Amino acid sequence: MDKTKPVEIFSGTHWETTMVVSLLENEKIEAFLIDNIMGSLNPWHTSPGATNPVKVMVSSLDVERAVKVVKVYRENSQDND
Repeated sequence: MDKTKPVEIFSGTHWETTMVVSLLENEKIEAFLIDNIMGSLNPWHTSPGATNPVKVMVSSLDVERAVKVVKVYRENSQDND
């Protein structure tokens, strides 16, 4: 029996989460979004204060590799601020 489960590794706006999913897929890590539509239309329904309403999920088997990808994304996005 497969005991993997989805794990949230990132949350943000629709644009940010879509970018992270693309980066994960480039590294051959399957990922999916939660609250993509509701988080975009009514973010206050999916997160307190309507901040970071969309979540990126990966398999528990891929968390370590996915966290590295997210770390690089965050470092690069801070450099552009």
